[in-house]
Amino acid sequence: MSSARRPLLTATAAGTLLGALWFVPSANASGDEPARELPSTSPTTQVTQQARAAATDTSEVELADTGSFDTTPYVVGGTFSLALGAGFVVYSVRRERHGF
Repeated sequence: MSSARRPLLTATAAGTLLGALWFVPSANASGDEPARELPSTSPTTQVTQQARAAATDTSEVELADTGSFDTTPYVVGGTFSLALGAGFVVYSVRRERHGF
């Protein structure tokens, strides 16, 4: 492989990786309210009773939404990026074999 083509292949690989990472969903799980700090000591009877009361009171407890979300854009984008990267690899191998 010619040394002049190595930077081009490196840039292509880096661009393909960045393009694929564009479609990775972020993990921002922030709520509207700040998180409550838990006591650092072992739970006392009062803390345990408060936890039980909070668990039974459904008006204060908000559970995470566990429903599924639409993954179609991520699948399409990832497939496109993978095909683009594979195309660049095939193109560079053909150029190398034909001696361009």
